[in-house]
Amino acid sequence: MAVAKDYYELLGVERGATADEIRRAYRRLARKYHPDVNKSTDAATRFSEIQEAYDVLSDAGKRKAYDRFGAAGVGVGSGAAGFGGARWDLGDFAAGGDPSGFSSIFEEMFAGRAGSPHGGPGPRAAGARRPRPRRGGDVQHRLTVSFLTAARGGTERIRLGGRAGPGAGGGQSIEVKIPAGIDSGAKLRLKGKGHPGPDGGAAGDIILTIAVGKHPYFRREGLDLLVDVPLTLAEAALGTTVTVPLLTGSVEIKVPPGADSGQRLRVKGKGIARPQGAAGDFHAVIQIAAPKTLSDRARQLLSDLAPELKNPRESAPWASDARGSAG
Repeated sequence: MAVAKDYYELLGVERGATADEIRRAYRRLARKYHPDVNKSTDAATRFSEIQEAYDVLSDAGKRKAYDRFGAAGVGVGSGAAGFGGARWDLGDFAAGGDPSGFSSIFEEMFAGRAGSPHGGPGPRAAGARRPRPRRGGDVQHRLTVSFLTAARGGTERIRLGGRAGPGAGGGQSIEVKIPAGIDSGAKLRLKGKGHPGPDGGAAGDIILTIAVGKHPYFRREGLDLLVDVPLTLAEAALGTTVTVPLLTGSVEIKVPPGADSGQRLRVKGKGIARPQGAAGDFHAVIQIAAPKTLSDRARQLLSDLAPELKNPRESAPWASDARGSAG
């Protein structure tokens, strides 16, 4: 008669091991000895023994009975179940039915294979009912698009399959249509491009979360488009006309005399337009640029002008408080 193997020894843990330590040991050994990864002749047997040990030690009631009475206390024989036995079904595991987290191991090792991790239907006991087709898992992926592509619309190409890309589509690449006006955080769904469904089920989807890149001078607020427009002191005081860029082409904007920094000059309907017809506005944001250096003549002219200019701080809401503190 074969001698029953010690489950703790099979998993390489102490008898007082915590549930997390047992789970980690199981996951490590399952990766090492799964027959799809390990081609040695005893891999299937070792894998089945590891699975049996984990089934008992991961269950608090079974573990307590095993600690008191050994394998007989949990109703198992001295030998481990065979790799093709009816006790477990890789097709069920791959579909996410195992609460131990075993399916996540298969996703890491065999992502992209239909059905069971072997690439076909999982082993099951003779006469067992065939599992129902199940929908494949969705794939989450972050896609960064340029500012102009997000504003105008366009296409981006992503690669599917294995470790080369987000999906499970066997190494193909596809073009993704980016609708005009899309913003960071928006999601696009590519139907049927996710993980294949176990047992002939429909494939899942790829869900793209959009991240919009920055632009050298444009920025956006919803569908409104903004650009900073620097003005000299003289232009801001006297008024001027400036030419500024739009998403397509340019526009001339008349700056009224006395323009302030931060003041917005709007061009209606020239912002970002969505396919449904909604369009934002374009805003030229005034920025008064004081000169860093002055010629002697310019310095003298400004000095002569200074007494003629009203002190803008006199009308500030805190002006009276500041005078009181100074007194």
